[in-house]
Amino acid sequence: MKKEGWLNSTVLGAGLTSFLSDFSHEAVTVLLPAFLIALGAPAYALGLIEGVSDGLSSFAKLFAGYYSDKLGKRKEFAILGYMATGFFPAILAVATSWPVALLGRAFGWMGRGLRGPARDAILAKSVEEKDLGKAFGVHRAGDTLGAIMGPLAAFAIVASVGVREIFWLALIPGLLAVLTFWLLVKEKNPAPSGEERTLVASLTGLPGRFKSFLGAVLVFGVADFSHTLLIAFAVVTLTPSLGFVEATAAGVGLYTIRNIVYAAACYPFGTWGDRFGRRKVLAIGYAIAVLTFIGFILAPPNLVIYGILFALAGAFIAAEDTLEGAVAGELVEEKKRGLGFGALATTNGIGDFVSSIVVGILWAFFGFAVGFAFSAVLGLIGTVMLLWTNHAAKNE
Repeated sequence: MKKEGWLNSTVLGAGLTSFLSDFSHEAVTVLLPAFLIALGAPAYALGLIEGVSDGLSSFAKLFAGYYSDKLGKRKEFAILGYMATGFFPAILAVATSWPVALLGRAFGWMGRGLRGPARDAILAKSVEEKDLGKAFGVHRAGDTLGAIMGPLAAFAIVASVGVREIFWLALIPGLLAVLTFWLLVKEKNPAPSGEERTLVASLTGLPGRFKSFLGAVLVFGVADFSHTLLIAFAVVTLTPSLGFVEATAAGVGLYTIRNIVYAAACYPFGTWGDRFGRRKVLAIGYAIAVLTFIGFILAPPNLVIYGILFALAGAFIAAEDTLEGAVAGELVEEKKRGLGFGALATTNGIGDFVSSIVVGILWAFFGFAVGFAFSAVLGLIGTVMLLWTNHAAKNE
């Protein structure tokens, strides 16, 4: 019987599912600020919604990873998660107050937490270890293409059909994502891990080299703030020369460049990681981030220069998102991969939460340069830590 290649139905199905799901929820998310204003929400509402949703999602990933391993129900966890994310636009469509919008967004983002570790564990098991980078690259490319196309579609039709109507329409790709995952993604030999220990004990029992890797990921994550802050940076620094309206449009355009480069770079970074060493190529991605942060310190307010820097931001995020998952799949044994991916996602979530708050405060009180300098220093330390874990692994 002919051996199945790495580009199998599970890899393709995971990529297509992510495209459809991200198309759905990003079409909704990009309209959320305007929707909240229309509801008369206070200024702090959007920040509260983002923070609560991201926090719940991060911890849902940890618990979902543990229990999907323990129960041997990874596909079931993933489908439940995609169902929750696919359904949350309907909650927003009927919302008449911002607390209801908060509940809807939190529900959808908890679904993202449920699905992530289980899906990644299924994906990692569907290919040979030498092909992990390519498999995760295809998945991340589908994810990001959806994140580009969803907002573009929303902006193209919002004037014609209205925001609530788009929320209802977003149900279609969201529910198609559930169907796609159910039909195309095949889990190899699902079975309970037999783990009898508590979640905390199970985390303690993860491999030492994986925990060292998570340490590097956490330090770098504290440097890597939310890239929506880059839009704010561009708007503020370009307004004196372009005016507020044009600077706002430029910020959205620059972020679109970032997303396009991100989508294009995921697969190449995955392939290079498979060929040259995943932690080594990931460290190159981290180093690109450090150079990008320094570039923002030195760059004058110029659209062309900003375009290059936003493109570099897309490149290092592609390396980060593709190869961190591939390295996790390499370092954690198969029966504990759900927990491992959950721990990785939670580590990233903590880093994102801390970095965005710290960098935002530094920008507000000390200026953009201080915030970027903080990120550059922490990013460099994280890069060195990652290289050290790679060196230590070679000497084992």
